Amino acid sequence: MSFSKDEIKRRMEGAVDALKHEFSGLRTGRASTAMLDTITVEVYGSRMPITQVGSLSVPEPRLLTVQVWDSGSVKAVEKAIRDANLGLNPQADGNLVRIPVPELNQERRKDLVKVAGQYAESGRVSVRNIRRDGMETLKKLKADGMGEDENKRLGDEVQKLTDDHIKKIDSLLAEKEKDIMTV
Repeated sequence: MSFSKDEIKRRMEGAVDALKHEFSGLRTGRASTAMLDTITVEVYGSRMPITQVGSLSVPEPRLLTVQVWDSGSVKAVEKAIRDANLGLNPQADGNLVRIPVPELNQERRKDLVKVAGQYAESGRVSVRNIRRDGMETLKKLKADGMGEDENKRLGDEVQKLTDDHIKKIDSLLAEKEKDIMTV
């Protein structure tokens, strides 16, 4: 068994990147295909990203469209968009799904801030779980004969990585909240 600080850092960076990706799906008032990036559609007995069932575009500032490639998937795309809790109401027109992007009212903005907070908390939990894995590895290595000082030094480094990544998450959340509340 070996301990790799780089591996722990890579995994924590992955958790932060996943959060950035989820945040890109939260809208701030203007239509963007990134709003639909986190949506998965139930088709052919499995879940697929919406980008694999159709092409996304922004023909107007307040309109998104999904050109669905298989007409049998149109209803599934509509359902996935509705179920994504983004406050969007898709309308099918043949194989084209039109998604008007309404103005954000204050209540909806507050709801989106809550969703952003949930995403951030999931990110923090992921980072803490990675920290826990690293600490457990260190505990096993100590039992296998690693020196006390070396073990403590590595444990402190893991804690510093954890603190740094939690700060990144908090800063991303603050930035996203500001973005949502001001247009």
